[in-house]
Formats: sequence, structure tokens, C-alpha cells
Amino acid sequence: MKTDELEFTRLIQEHKSTIYMVCYMFSDDKAEVDDLFQEILIKLWKGFGSFRGDSDVKTWVYRVSLNSCINQQASKKRHGEQVPISTKIDVAEEISDKAMQTGQLYARINHLGLVDRGIVLLWLEGLSYEEIGLIVGISVKNVSIRLVRIKEQLKKLSNQ
Repeated sequence: MKTDELEFTRLIQEHKSTIYMVCYMFSDDKAEVDDLFQEILIKLWKGFGSFRGDSDVKTWVYRVSLNSCINQQASKKRHGEQVPISTKIDVAEEISDKAMQTGQLYARINHLGLVDRGIVLLWLEGLSYEEIGLIVGISVKNVSIRLVRIKEQLKKLSNQ
């Protein structure tokens, strides 16, 4: 393998869980998540040679992943969403309180706009406001303001 290919493979191995986590935030369909992951890998590979290192590699991976997922979701909305038919039925599945609360939180997050969904995802991952701002392309102050508004939206959704 060439040096670039080895470095790219190492990069993907190091950040694949981050990429998958972003994909799962935008879809709960395994096939769609795999498609998003593939699309992100292609975009990362195409941009790998021109990545100058102006920002941290993790920031770049997040930015490419979020932008890819946001663009794909926006495209899906423009062209109409296809709903897969599933015959699988989960009967009497035991769910812990914590798992149920986490599921409810993610359901509320999915009601947010695409960019807000990305911002809350990064915040839940423990990234600083500075890192979130770099990834999303907004100021630190704007990150702070948007997170306050997002939290208010999530509270309103929990009261419905």
C-alpha cells in the first residue's frame, strides 16, 4: 500500500466510531447508515490529499461527516422520503428506564433542524464550544445561543 493509503486507513480506523455515531444521529435505518458511512469515506478520501492541517483531524472528520449527513437529509426532504416496509415486529421487548429515556431524548432530537441536530450531537459528545463552532462554521457565541434555544426546544417537546 502507498503511504497515503496507509495513513488514510489509520485515520478511518481511529475515527470510524465517530463517523458511525454521526450517521446514526441522522438515521436509524442500518442500510441508510451504511450508505452514509460509505459516502463520508469517499468524501474524506477525496479531501485527504488536500487536507492542510489548519484544524485538528478530528474536527475535519466531524465537519465532513456532519455536512454529508445534513446534505443527504436535505436532499431526501426535497425528493420525498422513501419508507421501507418492515415485517419485523418486536413483541414484549424489555427496555430499561435509562434506555427508554435515551430513546425519548433521541426522538426529540430528531425533531430538531438538521444543523441544530448536529450541534446537539457534538455537545453530547463533550466537544467544547470552540470545537463545535469550528466544525459547524459558526462563532462560539452563536454556539452558546443556539444550544440555549435547542435546550428550550427539547424541553417544549418533552412537555407534549
